[in-house]
Amino acid sequence: MDDELIVQLYWDRSENAISETDRKYGAYCHSIAYGILQSKEDAEESVNDTYMDAWNSIPPHRPSILATFLGKITRRISIDRWRNLNRVKRGGGEVILALEELEQCVAGSHDVEKEIEKKELVQAINRFLDTLPVPERRVFLARYWYMDSIQDIATHFKFSKSKVMSMLFRTRNKLRRQLEKEGYL
Repeated sequence: MDDELIVQLYWDRSENAISETDRKYGAYCHSIAYGILQSKEDAEESVNDTYMDAWNSIPPHRPSILATFLGKITRRISIDRWRNLNRVKRGGGEVILALEELEQCVAGSHDVEKEIEKKELVQAINRFLDTLPVPERRVFLARYWYMDSIQDIATHFKFSKSKVMSMLFRTRNKLRRQLEKEGYL
């Protein structure tokens, strides 16, 4: 089913909206959630919460790209769930490793920043990503958006683990330099 028709089902408050969303984007949302949570059950809960959030958000929002809209919701919900599950226990896992790697590039306190500054930073990162060659951009997004492990990225892109680690290190350094140049660090 076409995305516009699925969005219209939400606007019409048709229960078919959820089943059509699941049919078209269920595997996509589940892969995002599982990449973060590493648990089938927790990933399923996050995907179900994604559908609930979409139901409550459409209307008033009318997403132009449904996949991106659902992906962002799934990622946010999954990271929140991961934080709740690991609040006391701070240790291993791909999410913590990926976030620690990025922490060196993006300075930030855990205080809530102004919404405008956050949007400007997102735009700066998007501009940076647009300058990367396609393989570097895909590896970077696989690691820091989808929270894939180094091994999974290496397998998917048919690179060695050391090449992936090297690409990510160089890309983070480029990002840090770009953000410094634009005054974000």
